[in-house]
This record gives sequence, C-alpha cells and structure tokens, in this order.
Amino acid sequence: MKTQPGYNPHKYLHAEDIVISNETKELVDQAGKIYHENFNGKTWYGRCIFISWYCSLDDCSFCFRSVDKFKDLHPEGSRRSMGSILIEALFSRIYGWRIEFLTGGYGIMPFEDLQEVIKTVSKVYGEKIWLNLGVMPQVNIEKLRPYVKGIVSSIETANPVLHKKVCPSKPIAPYEKMFEDMSGMKKSVAIIVGLGEDISEIKHLFNMIEKHKVDRITIYALKPVRGTIYTEGPSVDEYLQWISKLRIRFPKLEIIAGTNLRRCEELDWVMKAGVNAFTKFPVTKQFATEKAKLLKKMVEDNNREFTSNFTEYQDLDWNLEIDSLDIEEKYKVQMKEKIGPYLKKFQKPRDKDIKYLNVIQ
Repeated sequence: MKTQPGYNPHKYLHAEDIVISNETKELVDQAGKIYHENFNGKTWYGRCIFISWYCSLDDCSFCFRSVDKFKDLHPEGSRRSMGSILIEALFSRIYGWRIEFLTGGYGIMPFEDLQEVIKTVSKVYGEKIWLNLGVMPQVNIEKLRPYVKGIVSSIETANPVLHKKVCPSKPIAPYEKMFEDMSGMKKSVAIIVGLGEDISEIKHLFNMIEKHKVDRITIYALKPVRGTIYTEGPSVDEYLQWISKLRIRFPKLEIIAGTNLRRCEELDWVMKAGVNAFTKFPVTKQFATEKAKLLKKMVEDNNREFTSNFTEYQDLDWNLEIDSLDIEEKYKVQMKEKIGPYLKKFQKPRDKDIKYLNVIQ
C-alpha cells in the first residue's frame, strides 16, 4: 500500500496538509464502525508520568538517550523529585487524565525506592496504575500487585529483525517471558510507527497480541530526535493504516494513540480510525489554549464523550487537597513545595506562542 511522504517533525501540521489515500479512507471507515459497535464512545487523555530521564541501556536508535550529548546522564541526577511526581498524579486524578503509565528507564533506582514511588502514586491517584519500566522479574511483579493493574512492554517494533537493529540491548524474549509471569494482571505493548516497517509487517504485531492475549496497545508516530538516524516521522496516512488495521483485526482491543503539539491536528482522523484515547499531547503547557480546545472539539465531533478536562481550570484549595491524601507527611510537604511552580507553568497562556511559532515555521 502506497503512503504519502513522511511528516516533517520541525514544522506544524495543519488540517490542509493532511492527505489521505482512498484506500486508507476505506480502512478508517471500516475501523470507525467497528469501534462504535464495541465501545460506548467515552474517550480520555492518557498522561505518561516520567519518574526519571535516565536509562542504563541508552542505545535504542530512535531515543534521545542514544545521542552523545545525553549519554552523560546518571541515575541520581536524572530522577524527578517525589513531590513533582505526586503533583502530576494528583492533577491527573482531578482533571480526569488517566495515567497512561508510570515510566522511566532501566537502572533508574533500587527496586525498594521504585516500589515506594509506585505505591505512593497509586495512593494519590486513587486506583491501581499501569507501569512501563522495562522487564521485571516475577518476584518484583508480585510485590507490586497491590498497586498495579497492568504492565506495558515497550517493544517499539514486533518485527524481530528490525527490533535487533532498533533496540540492540532490549531483546523481545524477556518481555514475552514477563507476560507469561503476569497471571491475573493486564498486558499492554507500546510500538512506534515509522521505524522502518512496511504496513505488511503489522503481522508480527498481530501475532504478538494474539499469542499473549494483550489487553491494550499504545501506538506512537515516530517523532525524530536530532542526532539519531531518523529525520522524519510517518505520514498521517501511514499512521492511520496501522491504527485502522489494528482496530479491524481486534475489535475489542483498547487502542491509545500518541500525538504531539506539532501534529495534533491529525486527531480528527485518528478518532475516526477507532482509537479509545490519545496520549503525549503536552497538556500541562497547553491547558486551555486554542490547540487544547481544538482537540476537545475533534473528539466531540466524532460522536465521543471526552471524559478528561483540557480547558476548564478547577478553583481548588490545593493545600487542602494535598492534606486529604493518605500518604506520608514528608510527601505532602514536598508536594506543597512544588504546587506553586507547577500551577504557574500550568496556567501560563500559550496561544500567542503557538501562533508565533506557526508564522516562523
């Protein structure tokens, strides 16, 4: 199937730039009908919460950590404070952003520290959460069961040949073994479209989903990082092919699609292709901007109920909200130290910045 030219990651995508082939339109049509036959239309924003920027592997070819200037990162200096992590979890609960997953990298901290972070985030959020923290031994998985609903395997690509090139230090087999050890826990995979696969190679992903009875998938369009071997992401047309074929093949699979500020105007088509939710949009910096309002409109224009809040500030006593949490007092103190700076960033108007960037691009 022929696709349109790739997407330039350094320019903003506008609705008039989106070109969809007739073949893809037919796929999207079919996928959309299947979605509405199997789901109630509730759509949410998934918030990925990072707890560290470090990863001991640092050689996945698409990742910023593989670029030389980032190789000097170290575990201690790359960890976020507990206060900032917990503030993000609190905002996710109050504003209806589902925690897509808690993530970081390999070798970020001892397991005991990691367990404490996971437990406390789950308490602040008010329910069990998803994890995307690499391969974990079964003994650790068992210790995390009280706080974790499921684990995400960042496979990136299910094509075994390509995977060895893209993620040389992160083989697929240990992830599959982890899936086998996760009895009673939900399973998810995360993949990236644009790493070099043709749409025909989606069969590898289909096989993995069927083999491990995967409950959910997070699918991203590659956002190239300067200094890596990638210079452009997939076209909207190509991205839609992957999403649509996933929905058609797996009618009840939960599909979350990634987007970003520069290509978010594709969301209208992504909704039509039958995703359940979307993630990666920088909502903290873009809350209540024209872009945020546009995304909300796109969701609702597709006969969906948007269950997350992107546009209406909550007039709350944040110290009171923090005091009501069932967590250790030291963490409440840390959260109160972070809430002021977080609110300033969260409430800063960004529309003029967006319009300016559109002009200069």
